[in-house]
Amino acid sequence: MGDDAAVLSPFVGEAIVSTDVAVLGVHLEASLFPLEDLGYKAVTAALSDLAAMGARPRGLVVAVTAPPGTDLDALHRGVAEAAALTNTPVVGGDLSRASDVAVTVTVFGECPGRGAVLRSGAKEGDELLVTGPLGRAAAGLRLRREGAALSNELVEAHRRPWPRLAEGMAARGAHVHAMMDLSDGIGLDLHRLADASNVGFALEEIPVAPGATEEEATSGGEDYELLIATNDPGRLRMMFADRGLRAPITLGVVVGDPLVRTLRGEPFVRRGFEHQL
Repeated sequence: MGDDAAVLSPFVGEAIVSTDVAVLGVHLEASLFPLEDLGYKAVTAALSDLAAMGARPRGLVVAVTAPPGTDLDALHRGVAEAAALTNTPVVGGDLSRASDVAVTVTVFGECPGRGAVLRSGAKEGDELLVTGPLGRAAAGLRLRREGAALSNELVEAHRRPWPRLAEGMAARGAHVHAMMDLSDGIGLDLHRLADASNVGFALEEIPVAPGATEEEATSGGEDYELLIATNDPGRLRMMFADRGLRAPITLGVVVGDPLVRTLRGEPFVRRGFEHQL
């Protein structure tokens, strides 16, 4: 910190880079949550993109824009907490005056060996799995709007999401075919994976988190669980168990026809959080 640019030692294997923007009033409701949460979410959302590739984080840079009077100390406390908890050093950044509060985080990671896991590798016959039940973040936002405390477990899931970095690295080590994080809801993100791989899918069930509805689990978004396609689910589960991680949950299977996309035999409609400009 203090020089014009960060200097990092060579990356091992492929270098993985991603950028994410969090805007107050869009990604976090200012009247319901402290500003510290925006900084925290900006970092963890960006790191979730590394998790989706199976990458190991190496560092991050943060750019903040804000109007005069913004509590920048609170904002940066959230950034620092997320960076410390994920063992990802902040190696630089910038600050500028603007009309809105926004935090832009660029993360750097590495994928040794076989390289990053892409969305485009799912194959017919693969099992589809997810690293945890869905809908907790959306349910937490609903409960907070209804007056629930910030300490409520589901509210915490919305304001303090956790990137599945260990799960992503374990999945890459298990040689899975495809992976992505569920930031916009499985009702949208699963279609994106299927589009990238030119396949379809047949789901048996959506795992709904306690306290959430199936609609929140399907289209609520911001769960940041990982969606995985693999032809060897036994190896994946063994890798997770060996690293002390929660066992992934089976959703269904990949099918060869891209037009077949079903849940319990019925068409699985594309729906979720759509980014708009």
